[in-house]
Amino acid sequence: MATGHTYCNFSERRYFEVVPGQTGVAMKTTKASLAGVLILEPRVFGDERGFFLESYSQRTMAEAGIHEPFVQDNHSFSGRDVVRGLHYQIQHAQGKLVRVVAGEILDVAVDLRRSSSTFGRWEAVRLSGENKLMLWIPAGLAHGFRVVSNGAHVLYKATDFYFPEFEHTLAWNDADLKIDWQLEGEPIISGKDRVGVPFSQAKVYE
Repeated sequence: MATGHTYCNFSERRYFEVVPGQTGVAMKTTKASLAGVLILEPRVFGDERGFFLESYSQRTMAEAGIHEPFVQDNHSFSGRDVVRGLHYQIQHAQGKLVRVVAGEILDVAVDLRRSSSTFGRWEAVRLSGENKLMLWIPAGLAHGFRVVSNGAHVLYKATDFYFPEFEHTLAWNDADLKIDWQLEGEPIISGKDRVGVPFSQAKVYE
């Protein structure tokens, strides 16, 4: 039986004082419950002008254990209660580094790697423009999200290109996975995502 849970919900943002001449912007890394999935908390420097953060550094990502190169950046905007996903590619599998610059989402990953110790489990993490968390989802997992706020701008980096002919869609409301999307009303879903395949029939990674 597939199981899952919401891992974290950071409601407050901590700012670090700017120190002149300081180098080496750190990023806090937390292992999620799914194998290989990481929750990244960048160090944010704020003052009366606003804030600054380093959203991507190859060196910092390597220190966190993310060595894959990224080849594509994506930006989506969605309204409240939009559910996108759950998407994945068997061929040209994509790892994704997801963050939100405005609004809030419940970001969901499902482990489809048969060889993984967490195969068939799901993870849900709240990402927002306020908490500035990022979620690293390695290749081999399906990904989707639900918009919690009135709208959300979602940015993510991918380790391989998008190939529509190789895309698969896992049913967002699969009866076995029982993902808790924390919906407050009827979800808004595309026609493609409405006909996603049940987990029991989905193509998976070996």
